[in-house]
Order: sequence, then structure tokens, then C-alpha cells
Amino acid sequence: MTATPAPSAAPPCPALACLALLLLAAWPAHAQDTSRIARVTVYPGSATVERVARVPAGARSLTLACLPASLDAQSLQINADPAVRVGEFNVLTEDRDVVSACASPLDGRIRELEDQIAGVKAEASALQLVQGYLRSVAQAGPGEETATTPRTASPAPAQITATADVLRKSGHESFARAHQLARKQEALELALKPLVAERDRVASQRARVVSVTINLAAEREAELRVSYQVRGPGWQPSYRATLDAEKSTLLIERQALVAQNSGEDWSSVQLTLSTGQPGRTTAGRLPRAWTLDVAPPPQPVAAPAPAMAMAPAPSTLARTRGAAEQESMPTFDVGTLDKGFATEFSVPQRITVPSSGQRVTLALGNHTAPATLITRTAPAVEEAAYLVAQIAQPPGVWPAGPAGLYRDGAFVGNGRIDFGTPSAGAPAGSSSLSFGRDELVTVRTEPVQDLTGSAGFTGARTERTTRRAYSVDNRHKTGITLQVLHAAPVSRNEKIEVESRYQPQPTDTAWNRSPGTVAWQQSLAAGATARFSAEHTIRYPKDIELLERQ
Repeated sequence: MTATPAPSAAPPCPALACLALLLLAAWPAHAQDTSRIARVTVYPGSATVERVARVPAGARSLTLACLPASLDAQSLQINADPAVRVGEFNVLTEDRDVVSACASPLDGRIRELEDQIAGVKAEASALQLVQGYLRSVAQAGPGEETATTPRTASPAPAQITATADVLRKSGHESFARAHQLARKQEALELALKPLVAERDRVASQRARVVSVTINLAAEREAELRVSYQVRGPGWQPSYRATLDAEKSTLLIERQALVAQNSGEDWSSVQLTLSTGQPGRTTAGRLPRAWTLDVAPPPQPVAAPAPAMAMAPAPSTLARTRGAAEQESMPTFDVGTLDKGFATEFSVPQRITVPSSGQRVTLALGNHTAPATLITRTAPAVEEAAYLVAQIAQPPGVWPAGPAGLYRDGAFVGNGRIDFGTPSAGAPAGSSSLSFGRDELVTVRTEPVQDLTGSAGFTGARTERTTRRAYSVDNRHKTGITLQVLHAAPVSRNEKIEVESRYQPQPTDTAWNRSPGTVAWQQSLAAGATARFSAEHTIRYPKDIELLERQ
């Protein structure tokens, strides 16, 4: 009877392999950081950055490394698909130099250029050896012995000619190659210089980096979104205003200048610009209590104590440091969404904004509006007239910003659009822009007539009468709306009397809500001339000194 062999036992597990299997089974799976910046909302002075990462099935944690040091940890928000449960997260700030993964992306390119420069220098040194050898051969006479060539018999004429041709050709090739190497080294050093400057600048800004480790449980592959606020980035509005004087229309092209030096590039991101300001205080100041009490009697002044050297107050240092950081930040206005308290501009295409402070200009659409044209002059200040266009505020939010001014297609200068601040002489809810001198309007000022005498029964009062007169000629082929401004004296003391007479009567004696600023406004036909005069009589006691500011 043949015995059936018993089944063999499994081979024993090696100790190290079993330990590794146990550690892999017990250690939580850590997802690799493959996050990318998908969306950025830029505010004046800050930005909200949204990163998106793919989390594999079974992952238990995810670390986002090399985030900017200006990250506001309190603003961190983590959202994930239903397949991912998110637990606690940790924020770690450390020096950039000790985190190898956060090396500057410019380091590889810089090392490559440095290696190329070293190769060029090595080849140039080898050429110098060749040139030295050729010089020694060329300087050695026939049959002479040098340090590099032994004494030989006098060569034949044919051999001398052949040797001369070889030396000439070799020398030409050597010196030509040396010139090419010098040019190549110059070009490489020129390409290396801005890279090194940019790396040093970024390194100084990113002396510290932040990493965020998130504990999670992923049942299947899903998407994780992390958003955070960073300080420093910003945008400012910019405009281009083109006036069509013939049609009395104004085209405003809205632009935005975006810049950031947060330490991480925004590459092909969905960009949104917002007029909101999260950095502002969220509550207004309240009035302080107003109390009245009897002041205590003055106390005797004690002798001053000896002065002691004290360290500067920390608060002063902090304020100074904060001001310096704020100055170094780039400071610094498509779809429009009015959110009640802020307006957002969504750029349809993906935008790249490098972390170098470079300004990126974005077009945010345009608006055409009818304009009221006024030819304004202040003859007593300047014998010139300027063309002013007044427009009503367009719908939506229009942040204040600089504007390039164009009149009939020609650039005339720079101005500023600010619908939030009333413009000089503009009606409520509108703004005005000046588009340069009107050379077809001639302004003349007559000599000032100033008479001083005595008044009163006893002659105790001084009376001074000043008369100014202006004339304006319209040399346009069409009529214009003329506005003439004049400053009238305003008494600040009851002892001083002012009496004014105008011809014709002004339209406003407190133009731009400024008492004493007189404005005449009227239509002036083509080829017509208008005259304006103002006479002011000032009376005051002789025993006082008149303080006059003009």
C-alpha cells in the first residue's frame, strides 16, 4: 500500500519581507501632490487661489507643498467630492532652503547655462594653448631650437611655403574660433544674468514656504479642492477714452492691470477680478463718549529723571516693517456679475500671470455714451480754452483709474476716470474729462483796473474797487457751449464788506460747490465774440490789516 504524501507547508516568510508587508498594510496611503491652480479671484491687494488635486482610491492623506508664505491659514477651505471624507489638516511653515522639492524652477536652466559657459571657457583655454604653440613655431627661425621644437636642418623653400600655409590656415581657424567662443560666452552670460536676478528675487520673497497636510479617506478616485487667501497680488483698472467731437460721443474701453509676486506662478488659470476688498475692516468705528468734567488743579512739575537708553518700541518696528512690506508689494481694475456689494469680471480665456511682478493687461469690454461738450476757460489764470466732455455714469461698478485720452483719433494726454468722486462742475451722477486745448477759441484778458480810496463820514474805512474784463472769440465753423470761470472775493470777517457786479449776470456764483467761484455758461455761435466783466468793491476799517489770499 502506497502512502499518499502529506501536503507540503508554505515556505516560511523571510523576516524583513514580512515586516515590510505589515508596515505597508498598517501605514496609511499618502497621495502624491499633483495639484494645480485652477481658479484665482483677484482683489485689490489680495487674491483667493483655488487648487484642484486628484485623490486616488484608498488615499488617507494629501500634502500640498511649496505654497507661498503669504498664505492666510485662517482662510483655508477644503471641499471634496462625496467619495472623500475630509478630516483634520495641519499647516507647516519652514525655510525654503531645507525643502528640496521647493527649489526654484530656474535652477535647472541656470545650471545648464553655467555648464555651457564652463565648456566655452575650457575650449577657449585649449585654443590659447594652440595659439601659443603656433606663435612659437612661427617665431622659430630655420634650423633653430625652441622649447617645443628640436633643432632641425634648414628646410627647403617648398617646405617653408607649405609650413607657412599650414600656420596661416591654423592660425586663422584658431583666432576665428576664439572670436566665436567669445561671442557665445557673451550671449550665454547675457541670458544667465536675468535668470539669476529673478531667482534671487523670488528666493528672497520665498525665504519660507508653507505645506498643508490633509487627513482624508477616499473610497474611490475623486477630486479635492483647496482655496486660500494670499496677500500681495492685486489689480487696478485702466481706461482708454476716445472722444468723437463731431458726434459728441465718448467710447470708454475698460482694461485691468494684474500683477502678483506671491511666489507661485498662475499658469493657464480661470481669472476673476473683483472690486471687493476682503482685507478691509468688517465693522465701522463707533462714536466715543463725550464727557465733561472740571479740570484738576495743575500739579508741580518734578525734576526730570536721567535719560535712559531704551529699545525701540516693538509696535513702531512692526508698523515700519509692515509699511515696507506693503510698499514692496505690487500695487497697486468678459463677463460682469453684480453681486450687490461688489462687481466681478470673469475673463473667458485662461490667463497666465507670472510671479515676477510683471503687469498683465486684460481687456474688460467697452462702453459708448453720449457726451456733453463744454469749452471751459479761466481767463484770469490762463488765456486758453479747453475742451471738456461730461458723461453720465455707466451702469455697474467702475473703479477709479487712469485713462488715456484720445480726441478724434489723436492722443492728447492722460486723465483719470473716477465716478465715485464728483468731477469739477459735473452734474451729480456724472463725470468729466478734459481733452486738451481748443485752439480755435481765442481768449483775451483786459488789463486789471484797481482803485483804492477812503469811505465813510470820517474817512475811517478803506474802499478798493477791482474790475476785470474778458473776451472770447469762437473761430469754429459751428457753435460751442462756452463756460467762463472767475474768482470773486469772499469775506471771512464781518468787518470786511464785499459788493460784486457782473455783466452779464453769471449762471452760478458758487460753481462746483465753491463759494466765490463764478461761472458764466452760454452758447456762442460760430464766429461770434462774447464779453464778460466783474467789478468787486471791498470795504474795511483802516485800522486793520487786510489778509488776502488769491
